[in-house]
Amino acid sequence: MTTSVGSASPPASAPAHPCLPQISQEYLEEYERFVQTIVTEDDTPVDNIFSAKQARLLVESLYTSWQHPEFGRRFIADTNVGVFYALRQPPVVPDMFLSLDVTLPADIWKKTNRSYFIWEYGKPPEVVVEIVSNTEGDEERPDGKLRIYAQMGVVRYIVYDPALQTGREPLRIYTLMQGRLRRTDETWFDEVQLGVTLWRGTYEEREDTWLRWCDRDGVLIPTGVERAETERQRAEAERQRAEAERARAERLAAKLRAAGIDPEA
Repeated sequence: MTTSVGSASPPASAPAHPCLPQISQEYLEEYERFVQTIVTEDDTPVDNIFSAKQARLLVESLYTSWQHPEFGRRFIADTNVGVFYALRQPPVVPDMFLSLDVTLPADIWKKTNRSYFIWEYGKPPEVVVEIVSNTEGDEERPDGKLRIYAQMGVVRYIVYDPALQTGREPLRIYTLMQGRLRRTDETWFDEVQLGVTLWRGTYEEREDTWLRWCDRDGVLIPTGVERAETERQRAEAERQRAEAERARAERLAAKLRAAGIDPEA
């Protein structure tokens, strides 16, 4: 992906404040013309099958089963979407990102809404996930994505390397500290009220080791299929309990009748 260089700079997305300079209509129109020159998608396939499934698992479980205690359902989570962090720089395209306290605009076909423009949303994503698929990526080079995500203000950067292509540990986590992303052992992210864990199991008919979201106690954030199965099991347990209670009542009634007592009395 590339961006075209222009002279315009982004308009403020927040409501006008009486103490702040006001943005003219002419300025906004110039900015809109500039945005039309930006390439927001180029249709280049970038994922292998596992990476695509892994990223989908991270996004799907959030939309299916998660709610932030403060922001509720106000978040954007997506895969392989360009994140534009500077006007004169090409975007980065994380395998997955999570941004809290924002919502998608109604018209996602509008040019300024087709990608994640940080200046439009007013904030960077809190969490970015990269899934290592070969030895050629720049996920952890000091002059690569580590620097870019730190400049963006990403608080938590997760690198999942299932095949150990670039390191000895499959899960490497970085936290923003004093303007730099530094390695940490923390798997619970208090800022977003989510944690991560590695889970061996089956997703979309493939058994593998998956990166999963979890709560503070390590309980997985379930997918839609898992939630449906839990509900099915709960309903089946309730049915069996009711059936056992009915059978117990019938046995008691039979004993009463055998003793010459009317159970309906």
